Amino acid sequence: MASNIRIEKVCIFCEQPFIAKTTVTKYCSHNCSRKYYKKQKRDEKIRKATAPRKTMTDAEEQTVNSFEIITKRDFLSIKEAATLIGVSESTFYRLMKNKTIKTHKLGGRTIIKRSDIDNLFT
Repeated sequence: MASNIRIEKVCIFCEQPFIAKTTVTKYCSHNCSRKYYKKQKRDEKIRKATAPRKTMTDAEEQTVNSFEIITKRDFLSIKEAATLIGVSESTFYRLMKNKTIKTHKLGGRTIIKRSDIDNLFT
């Protein structure tokens, strides 16, 4: 089904007037479309290269923030306690099994007192 729409527009890239057959057409030709795309990509690379670099990535910043939150809590989950000590969860489970770390059950959750973890290293 052919469109009978004829709209006079100006090309975004070359700024020449042209007749568009649809309402969403932005370029006078496929060639202008490709050139504009390449120009956008080039400008984006230049913007990234000249932008000031962050000292930390988002993941590193999130890790630091979560570590700060963990250090302020009195009761921790197994995952948080393992992160605080700096061991894997499986190692932490092994410490629990050997009764090196005292844990408490609260409903279905296992919690660890922060003071028990602090006493572990004294």
